[in-house]
Amino acid sequence: MRAKKRALLKLSGESFSGGSSLIDADSLSRTVNEIKSAITDCGVELAIVVGAGNIWRGAEKFVERDISDKMGMLATVMNSLALNDALNKAGVRSILFSASGVCGFVEKFNKEKAIQSMEYGVTVIFAGGTGNPFFTTDTAAALRAAEVKADILLKATQVDGVYSEDPKRNKNAIKFDSLTFQEALKKHLKIMDYEAFSLCMKVNVSVAIFDFYKDGNLKKILNGERIGTIVEA
Repeated sequence: MRAKKRALLKLSGESFSGGSSLIDADSLSRTVNEIKSAITDCGVELAIVVGAGNIWRGAEKFVERDISDKMGMLATVMNSLALNDALNKAGVRSILFSASGVCGFVEKFNKEKAIQSMEYGVTVIFAGGTGNPFFTTDTAAALRAAEVKADILLKATQVDGVYSEDPKRNKNAIKFDSLTFQEALKKHLKIMDYEAFSLCMKVNVSVAIFDFYKDGNLKKILNGERIGTIVEA
């Protein structure tokens, strides 16, 4: 796999949490260090979409689904504000956009300004999901990757790739180093939600699933090393 020029990193809310803290200083610092190291050594243009599972997870029984999703979108803004602040303090220039403007806190998403910022070496953070309920942050990541013309969407997880079955339940599960989109669909592999996956396939944005929690993996994958699982056309 060749090194990528422009990438979109999808971070889960767990990238910010540690133990009982919703946003943990050590976890946030580690995330920032991984991003800074990758940008510095790889010269990549990077965009980031942030989840919010550490603050608000899914539709709750006592809240309507659309309201719950809107609460989740606001929670991604909180994580993104923390990440933006930490990156800038670490010497990484970054700018934060939200799908829905949060007056006085976050600038409303502007595709042209986001692309221009990346071209000038500024890391771009996208908060607020797609701006609409009933869509996951995976779909938001696929949408933004398509809009900024990213070479690859990097899905940061706690596993080292995609397997034929759950490796925790079946020790004989097979790990896939690479797949085509059609192979992944035919095997019914759960990589992202269908809307996100089909959009990446349609616009030909490769998807990499990798263990973000192993130090240096982000830099390795951006340098073209074969780690995790790569899904391509």
